[in-house]
Amino acid sequence: MNVKVEKLENNVVKLEISVDSAKFNEGIKKAYKKNVKQFNIPGFRKGKAPMNIIKQFYGESVFFDDAINFCCDESYPAAVEEAGITPVDYPKIDVVEIGEGKDFIYTAEVIVTPEVKLGEYKGIEAEKKSYEVTEEEIEGNLKAKAEQNARVIEKNDSEVADGDIVTIDFKGFIDGVEFEGGTAEDHELTIGSKSFIDTFEDQLIGTKVGEEKEVNVTFPENYGRDDLNNKPVKFEVKIKGIKGKELPEIDDEFIKDVSEFDTVEEYKNDLRAKLEESNVAKAEREFEEALLEKVIENAEIDIPQVMIEREIDQMVKDLEMRLQYQGLDLQTYYMYTNNTAEKVREMMKENAEKKVMSNLVLSEIAKVENIEVSEEESKEKALEIAKQYGGEKAEETAELIIKTQGAMLNEEIKSEKVVKLIVDNSKDVA
Repeated sequence: MNVKVEKLENNVVKLEISVDSAKFNEGIKKAYKKNVKQFNIPGFRKGKAPMNIIKQFYGESVFFDDAINFCCDESYPAAVEEAGITPVDYPKIDVVEIGEGKDFIYTAEVIVTPEVKLGEYKGIEAEKKSYEVTEEEIEGNLKAKAEQNARVIEKNDSEVADGDIVTIDFKGFIDGVEFEGGTAEDHELTIGSKSFIDTFEDQLIGTKVGEEKEVNVTFPENYGRDDLNNKPVKFEVKIKGIKGKELPEIDDEFIKDVSEFDTVEEYKNDLRAKLEESNVAKAEREFEEALLEKVIENAEIDIPQVMIEREIDQMVKDLEMRLQYQGLDLQTYYMYTNNTAEKVREMMKENAEKKVMSNLVLSEIAKVENIEVSEEESKEKALEIAKQYGGEKAEETAELIIKTQGAMLNEEIKSEKVVKLIVDNSKDVA
């Protein structure tokens, strides 16, 4: 096999690949074995006609298509390796020369990983913020703990108040006509949750069970449905039930019931320590992100659109998997969020581009700095991931991770090392 490499514009590389005639003839024989049962030739049982007889009836090119596929499947990956390129999309194949007894010559145009021109990545300056734990945070956490352990009680003799859970029937009208999706029965709504549009929830405050209330609101301009965007709507709402939350008193007995601590003070001290630890991690994470953003800004990359689209594909797959854990699918998600597949992909585009740029820059720095990953580091990282899944077979799970996702794992470790290098050589200007 011979390979000629030509670099074209826009991160496209053209390979001219020559496969010797013997290899191409092997491809023809494979194509014959694959397809022989399909041929019904007079004088022969179906599927038993010799190759030369079939060629006489249909021409020598009858097996070329499959032979081309066999030869390309074998020669293209080898040519890519020989050329030292990293394709990011499927190649466009064009036949240059073909025929029995001839070398098979074809071209493969493919988009490859773009060249990354690094700027400064050492000595980068950024401000590392510090976050203080406030008493408001502590008290807010205690209140949330009480909310989680609140007792729900019937309040059907009272008026609807902020924080109450109401059961309602409602119908929505635009210009006096009911609209699709604007009707429900026995719907539970927490007042103050802001789960309904505009001032819908506020207008129910003060109503009683059995009352009917006319609620007038306006849909947001970017609600996601052309028939509802920025439209004034009237809802006819019937109050069918009211429930309230009875909060427990936050004292030592309550803390004993909901935690491993004996007093409110002990709980607060532990909470403060955890929040301080979280704040330190948050500050470090934001510092890293600020540094990385500057390093990326300093680099020059012409990213092929296909790389961004592939990243969006992966983000959509990740979303689909998360939804499956919740018993949902993408179509249901689109319906509930008033979105379409196209809108969701467009929303993901900016983050996808940032992710691709970040990966390319970190990978290039790893090359320049000769950063490698040892077998021990790979095993340690795999075991760390395996332990997150729990179970008693962490060692076996780690081996499986290395076997099936080893390359991806090593890239992640390399990226972590590069980020550490950037941080270690940075300046905190706080």
